[in-house]
Amino acid sequence: MNDQMQSGMAEATRLTQQGRLDEATAAIQRALGGTFVPSTEPGSSGDAPIDVTSRIVKGTRQRPAASRRTAGRRPGGATQTTPSPNLFTRGVGNPLGTAVGSAASAGVPEGARFLEGSYTNGAGTRSYKLYVPSGYTGQDVPLIVMLHGCTQNPDDFATGTRMNGLAEENTFLVAYPAQSGNANMQKCWNWFQASDQQRGRGEPSIIAGITKQVMDEYSVAGGRVYVAGMSAGGAMAAILGATYPDLYAAVGVHSGLAPGAAHDLSSAFTAMRQGGPVVAQPKNTGKGIQEIVPTIIFHGDGDTTVHPRNGERLLAHLDAGDRDGSSPRVSTRRGGVPGGHEYTRFTYKDGEGRELVERWSVHGLGHAWSGGSYPGSYTDPKGPDASAEMVRFFGQHHRR
Repeated sequence: MNDQMQSGMAEATRLTQQGRLDEATAAIQRALGGTFVPSTEPGSSGDAPIDVTSRIVKGTRQRPAASRRTAGRRPGGATQTTPSPNLFTRGVGNPLGTAVGSAASAGVPEGARFLEGSYTNGAGTRSYKLYVPSGYTGQDVPLIVMLHGCTQNPDDFATGTRMNGLAEENTFLVAYPAQSGNANMQKCWNWFQASDQQRGRGEPSIIAGITKQVMDEYSVAGGRVYVAGMSAGGAMAAILGATYPDLYAAVGVHSGLAPGAAHDLSSAFTAMRQGGPVVAQPKNTGKGIQEIVPTIIFHGDGDTTVHPRNGERLLAHLDAGDRDGSSPRVSTRRGGVPGGHEYTRFTYKDGEGRELVERWSVHGLGHAWSGGSYPGSYTDPKGPDASAEMVRFFGQHHRR
């Protein structure tokens, strides 16, 4: 840690001890960005945020074309109990290829809808956006819940990940919960607070509630609900996988951290810079057993905001929670994007040959969504297409 970082941490510690949590966070952000300046003005009170994002790799935010608020519910109450055989099969032909530029941006094509919604429970209220592809006519389709990173919003995240384009190609729903600035001034999901790491409480309960609300209002294929996120959103996605394994069939974590990696502001900063501790996955299925949700992990080995070691910690966390205690079989494959980043993909299978975890280490990638689109923030189009790979991985897993 350099002198500037040490000064920033010392200032953040002093402000935290004085209860000036907003200013402590700002000091950490300045230290992370290399612009530490001691704080002298008193700040407002509120929940302690933590910004797990770094610089914008390139580009500015771009909102998609506005869509009208229209009914997109089950047409005539139509239901279909048998999942379509084409779930997650169109548009992702090469599992290890890159599809940079192949998916549409967050613009809404003819017949599709990008709707606004809201959900409230005892833990609070959050808005969300829902992408309904033009091919949805009431048949059973999968649902992917996408959690944005700090300072982002659903429109920005949809643009950067191009997940709506994949939804259009493959016909699935995409929900984008939005963090409130009142809950965290940097719009980070509060993955580092104990009250937001448990089933039935805090932000996990709100996001799970949004998920169930969409499932109630649309024809979602049974056992084909997934959650993914970037940075703070990736950390929260991992928490949802640990706390709601009966709801989500698989999880995607990009540049995130493992559940339990932090319990307050100070430990969050340590986990981000050094990697969090390995904590076994908790028993939260309501059945008294531990259950591992299949997970795909992306992390750049050039990430200076959330240390790449956190990707390894997440893998160790999942392994520590494996109820049968057996060692997974590991295979390794190396590849690269022409003119872009090389990567190493590790695949972990259980004793029966079922793929439980994929971990992608993207060489030279910073704190950015691999294979994303520049109009969105925190993206790097030179990496393998994380969105397409997550869709492909999700298509291999469903709850029975």
